[in-house]
Amino acid sequence: MIILPAIDIIDGKAVRLYKGDYDQVTVYNDDPLEVAKDFERCGATHIHIVDLEGAKNGDTPNIQTVKRIVENTDLSAEIGGGIRSMDVIKKYVDIGVDRIILGTAAVKDDGLLIDALADYGDKIVVGIDVKDGFVAIKGWTENSAFTLDVFCRKMQDMGVKTIICTDISKDGAMKGTNRELYQHLSKKYSMNVIASGGVSSIDDVKALKEMNIYGAIIGKAYYTGAIDLKEACEVAK
Repeated sequence: MIILPAIDIIDGKAVRLYKGDYDQVTVYNDDPLEVAKDFERCGATHIHIVDLEGAKNGDTPNIQTVKRIVENTDLSAEIGGGIRSMDVIKKYVDIGVDRIILGTAAVKDDGLLIDALADYGDKIVVGIDVKDGFVAIKGWTENSAFTLDVFCRKMQDMGVKTIICTDISKDGAMKGTNRELYQHLSKKYSMNVIASGGVSSIDDVKALKEMNIYGAIIGKAYYTGAIDLKEACEVAK
């Protein structure tokens, strides 16, 4: 299982939101590159980056910060946050990002997803954020009309190979991850499943590994010290 420690970026700084609330922001480090280098020292091979400003406006306001991380570490980077056009996808691929996460766009724009999969294949990952059983969009501010299973089936049928599934109610709450959700997804679909939201203990990491989950994103638990990232990377192996 891959461990993907996470950096959320606002104004070029590494931050965390509580349950996706832009009014509840904690700044953890003024330089995300420092954080990324620590991930690497702990044995991480991958990094999950979210441009929280991009998630709101669909642009790439923090692309230079992302570029610095890609150029100054050996981490395999994935990026999400407001990626809603082929132009933005190309910008990130051109600076060396390995995987591009489509969230709102995958829900609302079949044409974009089809084109992105055709041009970039496995580099395209779909982020599925779940709220009350439905897929949430626009930085978690709205629910779509899709239930989780209807949307997952659609993504698999369209040829998506990897999904990142976040239980919004668990994100940043430090009360454990939704193991039942990931067990369900792992058994029902052939796509790679990356677990996100509430991975807050080594027990969570062990449980996800035992389910043969493809990857686990660790966010707040790293920043608060609740999870020793070095230990998590060892356990995941």
